[in-house]
Amino acid sequence: MDCAQSHLLRRGRFSQPGGLYLLTTVTHERQQIFTQFNYARGVIQQLRQAELDGLCRSLAWVVMPDHVHWLIELQSGTLSCLMRRFKSRSSHALYQRGMSRKKIWQPGYQNRALRRKESVLHVARYIVANPIRAGLVDRAGDYSHWDAVWI
Repeated sequence: MDCAQSHLLRRGRFSQPGGLYLLTTVTHERQQIFTQFNYARGVIQQLRQAELDGLCRSLAWVVMPDHVHWLIELQSGTLSCLMRRFKSRSSHALYQRGMSRKKIWQPGYQNRALRRKESVLHVARYIVANPIRAGLVDRAGDYSHWDAVWI
């Protein structure tokens, strides 16, 4: 999507503490930054930090080479605040790990609110199976950059 139209992604977006959301964010120009183990772990550290900060409860996530899927229960604040903080802190963590100072994330993010009656476990399985569908591994257990509260 053209950057000038990125505000349209926010139209109708609603954040509700206690709500369940599937969040997806993509690297700038879909660069495969997270094929480097150290960089992927820097992003994972910030996913966990958001939970420690009380912003969300992480239910499942996967860090793919060029994007992140993150299933959360929002605890406080808004989705925009959570994602702005995650992107800023993860960028800083990557710079600290030796990445050159360049743009890391595309503007905006996608979110999908889940209803309680929807199968949250089904969405978590979709997230965990992402590396298999992408042809990176044959089994989810062979991929290093994912987690789910049920495992």
